[in-house]
Amino acid sequence: MMGRITKDIKRRRRIIRVRKKVAGSAEKPRICVFRSLRHIYAQAIDDNSGVTIASASSLTPKLRDEVKGKKKTEAAELVGMKLAARLKDKGVETVVFDRHGYIYHGRIKALAEGARKGGLQF
Repeated sequence: MMGRITKDIKRRRRIIRVRKKVAGSAEKPRICVFRSLRHIYAQAIDDNSGVTIASASSLTPKLRDEVKGKKKTEAAELVGMKLAARLKDKGVETVVFDRHGYIYHGRIKALAEGARKGGLQF
Protein backbone atom coordinates (compact mmCIF):
# COMPACT_ATOMS: atom_id res chain seq x y z
CA MET A 1 0.00 0.00 0.00
CA MET A 2 2.91 2.37 0.60
CA GLY A 3 3.96 2.48 -3.06
CA ARG A 4 0.51 3.26 -4.46
CA ILE A 5 0.41 6.30 -6.72
CA THR A 6 -3.04 7.84 -6.69
CA LYS A 7 -4.64 10.29 -9.10
CA ASP A 8 -4.05 13.07 -6.61
CA ILE A 9 -0.32 12.35 -6.41
CA LYS A 10 -0.07 12.31 -10.22
CA ARG A 11 -1.89 15.65 -10.37
CA ARG A 12 0.41 17.16 -7.73
CA ARG A 13 3.43 16.06 -9.80
CA ARG A 14 1.95 17.72 -12.90
CA ILE A 15 1.37 20.92 -10.91
CA ILE A 16 4.99 21.04 -9.78
CA ARG A 17 6.30 20.26 -13.27
CA VAL A 18 4.20 23.00 -14.90
CA ARG A 19 4.91 25.61 -12.21
CA LYS A 20 8.64 25.30 -12.92
CA LYS A 21 7.97 26.69 -16.40
CA VAL A 22 4.85 28.86 -16.03
CA ALA A 23 4.91 32.14 -14.11
CA GLY A 24 2.71 35.21 -14.19
CA SER A 25 3.64 38.87 -13.99
CA ALA A 26 1.71 42.09 -13.50
CA GLU A 27 1.41 42.58 -17.29
CA LYS A 28 0.73 38.91 -18.02
CA PRO A 29 -0.77 37.18 -14.95
CA ARG A 30 -1.23 33.46 -14.51
CA ILE A 31 -4.84 32.20 -14.42
CA CYS A 32 -4.97 29.35 -11.93
CA VAL A 33 -8.04 27.10 -11.89
CA PHE A 34 -9.42 24.92 -9.12
CA ARG A 35 -12.26 22.51 -9.77
CA SER A 36 -14.32 20.89 -7.03
CA LEU A 37 -17.17 18.47 -7.56
CA ARG A 38 -19.80 21.23 -7.63
CA HIS A 39 -18.01 24.52 -8.23
CA ILE A 40 -15.13 26.07 -10.14
CA TYR A 41 -12.76 28.80 -9.04
CA ALA A 42 -10.28 30.88 -11.04
CA GLN A 43 -7.85 33.59 -10.06
CA ALA A 44 -5.31 35.73 -11.87
CA ILE A 45 -2.02 35.79 -10.00
CA ASP A 46 1.05 38.02 -10.25
CA ASP A 47 3.80 35.59 -9.20
CA ASN A 48 6.49 38.28 -8.99
CA SER A 49 4.77 40.05 -6.10
CA GLY A 50 2.62 37.12 -4.92
CA VAL A 51 -0.66 39.00 -5.32
CA THR A 52 -4.02 37.91 -6.68
CA ILE A 53 -5.11 40.50 -9.23
CA ALA A 54 -8.67 39.26 -9.81
CA SER A 55 -10.74 36.20 -9.02
CA ALA A 56 -14.08 34.67 -9.90
CA SER A 57 -15.95 31.55 -8.89
CA SER A 58 -19.32 29.95 -9.26
CA LEU A 59 -19.97 30.89 -5.62
CA THR A 60 -19.57 34.66 -5.89
CA PRO A 61 -22.89 36.29 -4.93
CA LYS A 62 -23.48 38.08 -8.25
CA LEU A 63 -22.59 35.03 -10.33
CA ARG A 64 -24.40 32.51 -8.14
CA ASP A 65 -27.82 33.64 -9.39
CA GLU A 66 -26.74 33.41 -13.04
CA VAL A 67 -25.25 29.94 -12.52
CA LYS A 68 -28.30 28.53 -10.75
CA GLY A 69 -30.03 25.90 -12.87
CA LYS A 70 -27.23 25.64 -15.46
CA LYS A 71 -24.88 22.78 -16.17
CA LYS A 72 -21.40 22.81 -14.66
CA THR A 73 -19.69 23.47 -17.99
CA GLU A 74 -22.00 26.43 -18.66
CA ALA A 75 -21.23 27.77 -15.19
CA ALA A 76 -17.50 27.42 -15.88
CA GLU A 77 -17.85 29.43 -19.07
CA LEU A 78 -19.66 32.20 -17.16
CA VAL A 79 -16.88 32.22 -14.55
CA GLY A 80 -14.30 32.60 -17.32
CA MET A 81 -16.20 35.50 -18.86
CA LYS A 82 -16.56 37.19 -15.46
CA LEU A 83 -12.83 36.83 -14.75
CA ALA A 84 -12.03 38.25 -18.18
CA ALA A 85 -14.27 41.24 -17.52
CA ARG A 86 -12.58 41.92 -14.18
CA LEU A 87 -9.14 41.69 -15.76
CA LYS A 88 -10.16 43.96 -18.64
CA ASP A 89 -11.26 46.58 -16.09
CA LYS A 90 -7.74 46.44 -14.62
CA GLY A 91 -6.13 46.80 -18.06
CA VAL A 92 -4.92 43.21 -18.54
CA GLU A 93 -5.34 41.71 -22.00
CA THR A 94 -2.91 38.76 -22.15
CA VAL A 95 -2.58 35.97 -19.58
CA VAL A 96 -0.92 32.61 -19.03
CA PHE A 97 -3.32 29.72 -18.44
CA ASP A 98 -2.42 27.27 -15.66
CA ARG A 99 -4.87 24.38 -15.67
CA HIS A 100 -3.43 23.24 -12.31
CA GLY A 101 -2.85 19.65 -13.32
CA TYR A 102 -6.31 19.05 -14.74
CA ILE A 103 -6.89 17.74 -18.25
CA TYR A 104 -7.85 20.46 -20.76
CA HIS A 105 -11.34 19.08 -21.20
CA GLY A 106 -14.86 19.77 -19.95
CA ARG A 107 -15.12 22.51 -17.34
CA ILE A 108 -11.47 23.59 -17.63
CA LYS A 109 -11.84 24.00 -21.39
CA ALA A 110 -15.16 25.83 -20.94
CA LEU A 111 -13.57 28.28 -18.50
CA ALA A 112 -10.72 28.96 -20.91
CA GLU A 113 -13.10 29.50 -23.81
CA GLY A 114 -15.23 31.81 -21.67
CA ALA A 115 -12.14 33.86 -20.84
CA ARG A 116 -11.30 34.05 -24.55
CA LYS A 117 -14.87 35.17 -25.31
CA GLY A 118 -14.40 37.86 -22.67
CA GLY A 119 -11.42 39.21 -24.63
CA LEU A 120 -8.37 37.64 -23.00
CA GLN A 121 -5.55 36.23 -25.10
CA PHE A 122 -3.43 33.25 -24.09
